[in-house]
Amino acid sequence: MNPDQVLTTITDVGLRVALQVLGALVVFIVGRRLIDLSVRLISGALTRQHVDPMLLRYVGNFTAAALNIVLVMAILGYFGVETTTFAALVAAAGVAIGMAWSGLLAHFAAGAFLIVLRPFKVGDFVTAGGVTGTVREVGMFATTIVTPDNVVTVVGNNAVFGDTIQNFTANPYRRVDLVVQAPHGVDPGQVERILEERLAKIPNVKSDPAPDVELLGASLAGPQFAVRPYCHNDHYWQVYFDANRAVAAAFGEAGFPAPATVIATRT
Repeated sequence: MNPDQVLTTITDVGLRVALQVLGALVVFIVGRRLIDLSVRLISGALTRQHVDPMLLRYVGNFTAAALNIVLVMAILGYFGVETTTFAALVAAAGVAIGMAWSGLLAHFAAGAFLIVLRPFKVGDFVTAGGVTGTVREVGMFATTIVTPDNVVTVVGNNAVFGDTIQNFTANPYRRVDLVVQAPHGVDPGQVERILEERLAKIPNVKSDPAPDVELLGASLAGPQFAVRPYCHNDHYWQVYFDANRAVAAAFGEAGFPAPATVIATRT
């Protein structure tokens, strides 16, 4: 084979490979756009059906992952790679990866159970997996929670599902628990009466059930009172701080010494 023929062969092969690469790139770009469009269409259809946002995100993530796998197999088929062989390799790799990363499968299964059983939904204020905050997303493998100090925390679904879950939003209201340490010499009945009147004036405190003020016990410092206003979860911290201020103001107006401590017994 003379040099001209070699050069011609190299040029033909290079051109053919370049066209294949260009075609694969076009397929990839178009495929990615179609995947994004498909996910948007599915999400839009589910949104119009008023599907829960938690399920909506989960379905979107799963659909995108599945379609991306199909796209990769299509590109490999375009290059002439036997897709059945590739599927077998993927299955074998999946077994190996599954053995090495069995925790991911546990997180995936736990995420499916969270979607089906729905102990909470997106937007609920919960304690799950040892983290307290507002649920932002339940993904395929992890749940994203935003804590009250605005820190995004990602917790594995298996840790969430395998631990105790407290959903503070599930009920229409919750209780703010305070323990007030009063000084010696006060009349317990008078303290209960003035605190109940003061708590009832706090914005967003529910009248039904009415705030509770009860004598809890006594210590060396004096009697202790359980102070328990009720409010919607959205107003918890506003009522919490206002209740502290109300106790201090009520003691001052009644001529009592300021309470030694105001202790929160629940957050």
